[in-house]
Parts: sequence; structure tokens; C-alpha cells
Amino acid sequence: MNNNIPLISLGFMLNGQGVSIDVEPRELLVDVLRDRLGLTGTKRSCDVEICGACTVLVDGLPVSSCSYLAADVEGRDVVTIEGLAQEGRLDPVQRAFVKYGAMQCGFCTPGMVLAVKALLTLHPHPSTETIRHFLRGNICRCTGYVKIIEAVKDLAEHQSGH
Repeated sequence: MNNNIPLISLGFMLNGQGVSIDVEPRELLVDVLRDRLGLTGTKRSCDVEICGACTVLVDGLPVSSCSYLAADVEGRDVVTIEGLAQEGRLDPVQRAFVKYGAMQCGFCTPGMVLAVKALLTLHPHPSTETIRHFLRGNICRCTGYVKIIEAVKDLAEHQSGH
């Protein structure tokens, strides 16, 4: 942080817990999450909203934290990959990714899982076309997407509450 820039005090919910932190007006959410709050599951990659590795949920919707100002989460609800598992139990989306082997190197997985979480909230029973369309902002260079789509379809067919 630059000592010449006035700070903004932020208050927001992060993974179900209240957070108060001072940030520079220009700080990006990805940097605050990773460097200031230690939540390294959010990945930095393209810095231009193309790859989806930095995806987090803000008020339940996926955003690219690499281009999202931290100041814009004031009073909002932010969920990172670290906030999905509850009481030591993986979220159903995480379990489906494991079941189907829908990850390889794992770099895109946190953003992909959060995008799928939002998808199933908005479209509980998505078609293959809807899944592909919704995940177009999340690039995976390893899997070919087949296992990811299979995991989402299975989860949509067999899980309730999404």
C-alpha cells in the first residue's frame, strides 16, 4: 500500500464472517483476498476478466476479482472457495467435481466451482447448452470440460436445494 493514498474503511461479509479492513481506493478484490486476508484459493491469472481463475461470488453472483475494486464489496456478501465447505464437509459442487474427476491441475477449479455454484442457484436444472454458456468465462486448459459438464449435469439431476 502507498502511504500517500487515503484509505477507505470497508465492512462486508466474507465466507459468512464480518470483515472490516482498510483498503486503497484502487485495490483490487483479488489482491485484498489473497495478499491481505490470506485466501489464496482465488487465483490471479489473466487480469482482464477472460480466464475465470479469480472468480468469487458477490451477493451470489460470479465476478472476476482481478478487475473488481475491493471498495465495491462494501456491505455485500463475498464467498471464496474457502467458504464453500461447511463444518468440514465439502459443498455438493465440490463433491461432484471430485466424483467426476472434473479437475486436473486444479488451477481453474476454485473459480469453476464457484461459477457452477452460481449457475445452479440461477438455473437448478440447466441444459448442456446453458452449462457451456454459463462457464464460457472460465478457461480450463487441462480437462476439455467433458468431466466438468458431466459433474454439473449429475449434480443438477440428483441434488436438491440448488
